[in-house]
Amino acid sequence: MELCFEEEHFDDFLQKLNAYPNIEYLGDVVEHSWGQRVVRFYDLDGHIIEVGESMKMVIRRFLDSGMTMEEVSKKMDASIEDLEKLLNG
Repeated sequence: MELCFEEEHFDDFLQKLNAYPNIEYLGDVVEHSWGQRVVRFYDLDGHIIEVGESMKMVIRRFLDSGMTMEEVSKKMDASIEDLEKLLNG
């Protein structure tokens, strides 16, 4: 079983997670081709937990870095309309 969550403040979440030295990670933080960063680890019962950066924050991060909405659309393989829905939702 795997549970997946999205986190708006992904970097803050990683800092909180690092405060628990006994957490067993499945690897380092991964950035998917569409830009979302995720981390995977086991809970106390051995289930995999995945926490990813919220898609809204991925879009904002790209825009804040100077990318245009057209560039973000191409990078994320999503229409500008869908990206705007995520930003405004």
